[in-house]
Amino acid sequence: MSLHIYDTSTRAIREFVPVEAGRASIYLCGATVQAPPHIGHIRSGVNFDVLRRWMARSGYEVTFCRNVTDIDDKIIRVSAQEGVPWFVVAERNQRAFTWAYDTLGCLPPTVEPRATGHVPEMITLMERLIERGHAYASGGDVYFDVRSYADRYGSLSNQKLENMRAAADTDDESCKRDPRDFALWKGEKPGEPTWPTPWGPGRPGWHLECSAMATKYLGPAFDIHGGGIDLIFPHHENEIAQSQAAGDDFAHYWMHNGMLKIGAEKMSKSLGNSLLIPDMVQKVRPVELRYYLAAPHYRSSIDYSEEALLEAAAAYQRIEGFVTRAAEVIHDVDADAPLPQAFADALDDDLGTPQALAVVHEVVREGNVALARGDKEAVARLLAETQNMLDVLGLDPRSPQWRTAGTDLTPVVDALVAVALEQRKAARERKDYAAADAIRDQLSAAGITVEDTPHGARWELTR
Repeated sequence: MSLHIYDTSTRAIREFVPVEAGRASIYLCGATVQAPPHIGHIRSGVNFDVLRRWMARSGYEVTFCRNVTDIDDKIIRVSAQEGVPWFVVAERNQRAFTWAYDTLGCLPPTVEPRATGHVPEMITLMERLIERGHAYASGGDVYFDVRSYADRYGSLSNQKLENMRAAADTDDESCKRDPRDFALWKGEKPGEPTWPTPWGPGRPGWHLECSAMATKYLGPAFDIHGGGIDLIFPHHENEIAQSQAAGDDFAHYWMHNGMLKIGAEKMSKSLGNSLLIPDMVQKVRPVELRYYLAAPHYRSSIDYSEEALLEAAAAYQRIEGFVTRAAEVIHDVDADAPLPQAFADALDDDLGTPQALAVVHEVVREGNVALARGDKEAVARLLAETQNMLDVLGLDPRSPQWRTAGTDLTPVVDALVAVALEQRKAARERKDYAAADAIRDQLSAAGITVEDTPHGARWELTR
């Protein structure tokens, strides 16, 4: 089976056929950096990181572009409220997003363009649209004329033009030919940043930014455009309109991840229900939070609860426990071992992570049975399968990502615990069980759990 993905534009699952054989190009709408990220923001990063990893594992050379919207109405509003320059707000929150992506194990993008660095490309795109009769300058602004594209406008969101609401993206709608026309460029206002254009100074509109950046780095035709389902309209609808009206083929597939909710409400800063990443990784480890976000199907909604978060953490710990125990028996894992067919089929079927993780857990169960009966050959095979599947999902507990956090004290702790366990072993050999129990109790009080196995004592940090 080859990769099939749900394409929002056709509302059907389609076989993935790349623009260029052997290569895959992905554009993901990244952060608008007016505030630090909550887990709803980072869910998109995790979902598309799994897609990218799976495509690479499937043999594609992947170019992954994730943009940063570092100037827009929201950033300017926060800037005014705080009394600091807009770029201070953008830079501070851009760093917070980068930290969050890194903390949850998302691979760095191939390129991460900022909107403010691509104004020349935006000007060129507006000139092409005006020349083709799809945009017009008015009152210092530049607008896209939706009626000039009426036969196709609304195809992504499955709407008819006559039923659409006004764009409501400017303070003065009188400059527009139609209230549904959307701003490509916003004219100069006091206290706002500006860039020079043939139509006067101003700043870019949100939708224009992504079209200019996507085509600069991925070309006029590329494979996949992704983002949250809340971006379908108006943002992605407007991207398609302005890009195709200018003559670009643009994205061949549109993928959208579901929302993360608390109760019936979408998680958002404005509603006061944000769960920020630094707070979340105090509740569970980053790898456990990644498991929680990756486990549901990317198109499904997640109704957040701390109970579900802790259940996900426990599920991951069961996988981790097998990998840890098996690695004590099998030291060299075959990184080229084939993946279970059921796992590959699950991911090829519209990135079915729930089914893929079900395969992981089944292999882990088999692995635990093999460990119990001392079947090293089976353990070696099942450990290789498990780690290779987890690598695709970004969840391998033995990867450097999850073994290193800040200053790595693991070698020091390993050495100190080894000394204590040697003393305990010596006490047991001389039948001084009181001393052996005392050492174990002291380690337990320090947060270290000791387990006696047929291969000797092993330890881990108490969870």
